[in-house]
Amino acid sequence: MPAHETPLSSSSRSALIIIGTGMAGIGLARALRRQGDTRAITLISADSGDDYSKPLLSTGFAKRLTPSQLAQHDARDVAEALNAELLTHTQVVQLHVDKQCVELSNGQQLHYDDLVLATGAAPRTPFSVPESVAKRCFTVNDLDEYRRFYAALGPTPTRVAIVGAGLVGCEFANDLHAGGHYVTLIAPESTPLQRLLPEPLGQALANAFQEAGIQLALGHNLQTLALDADNALSLCLDNGDRYAADIALLATGLAPRTQLAESAGLAVTQRGIVVDRQLRTSQPNIFALGDVACVEGVNAMYVQPLQASVKALASTLAGNPTSVSFGAWPVIVKTPLLPLVAYPPATTPAQWRIEGEGSELTAIAENKDGRLIGFALTGSCVRRKVELSRVAPALLG
Repeated sequence: MPAHETPLSSSSRSALIIIGTGMAGIGLARALRRQGDTRAITLISADSGDDYSKPLLSTGFAKRLTPSQLAQHDARDVAEALNAELLTHTQVVQLHVDKQCVELSNGQQLHYDDLVLATGAAPRTPFSVPESVAKRCFTVNDLDEYRRFYAALGPTPTRVAIVGAGLVGCEFANDLHAGGHYVTLIAPESTPLQRLLPEPLGQALANAFQEAGIQLALGHNLQTLALDADNALSLCLDNGDRYAADIALLATGLAPRTQLAESAGLAVTQRGIVVDRQLRTSQPNIFALGDVACVEGVNAMYVQPLQASVKALASTLAGNPTSVSFGAWPVIVKTPLLPLVAYPPATTPAQWRIEGEGSELTAIAENKDGRLIGFALTGSCVRRKVELSRVAPALLG
C-alpha cells in the first residue's frame, strides 16, 4: 500500500495502529510481518516516514554521507514492503481510549483494536532561544531535522557551537570535526559525558578533543544567544566568555514524548509512559515501545534494549505474551578520537576503581560489598567490554 499525506477515510478501521516510524515503530511492523502476522497495520508518522538507522545520524559527516544516502527506504517503499498503510506528516492530536480511536489534526479518526505508542523522545532545551537567532539553532533527533542541519552547514567549513556534552553532543562534535568543520563544545559540566564516565575518563576524552582541535568551553552555563555586529552567532557564558559561531547545535538532552498518553489518562512519569514487562500501559490494549517507554522504572534509550522490546512485543501481539528483559548491554560511544564503552551503574557506586594511565583507562564501579555494578573503558581497553558485561548485573533482568 502507498504512503499518504493524510488518511483515506475517517471510517477506516485498522486492527493495529503504530504511532511513530522510527526504529521502534517500523521495527515492530517488520517483526510482525516476519512472523507471518497478516493483520491490517497503520503507521502514523509526524515526519517523512523514511526508514533509516538513527545511530548513523552522528556518523554521517565523517563519511561524507548526504541525508538521502542515510535513508535506506522512503515511505512508499516502507509501506509496500510491510503491506501497511503509512500516513506521513500527520499529527495525532488526541487519543480517545473509550472509543478506541485516534484523532488526527484534520479532525479525522482512525479506530484500532491494539495501539502502540512509539513516539520516541524530543530534544529538551533548558533555555529559551530568542526568535532573532532561532533559524541558526538546530536540534538533530530524526532524519528530517538532520536534513535541515545539513543544509545549514553548506559545502564549506562552518563554525558550529555545540551546546551540551552528553552522548549526542560528543558524538556530533567528533563527527563534525572529522567532516572538516570548526567545533566549539559548550556545557556546564567540567568534563564530557558525566552521566556515563567518571571524571578521569571524561578528562581523557576532553584531552583527545582538544588535541584534535575541538575547542572546549566546559564548566559554565550558556547565558545569552544573540547576533553580533558581524551577523555571527554570539554565545555568552555565565563567566563572561564569548564564542562566535555560524550555527548552533543544541544537544541538551531528550525527554520522552508522553503528552498524548498523559492527556488520554495513561500512567506516565518523567521517565516515560509506564508499562509492565509486556510493554502494556495502564490500558490493556495500548502498548508503549522504545524511547518513550518506562519499563518497571527503566527507560533505556539505546538500540539493544529497543530491539529486545520489539521482539518481545511482536510475540505478545501475536498471542504469545512475552516479558522483555534487558541484559548488561554497554553503550558504545561513537567518538573515534577516543574509543569509549560505558555501562553506567543503576545506583550510585560506593567507589570507582580506576586502572591504567593516559587515554588507556578501565573504570570499575563497585557497590559497598565490592561487587561490580558498572564500568567504563577508553582506548584499547574497550576490548574488555564482553568480559565485563558477563559479570555486570542486567539492566532489567
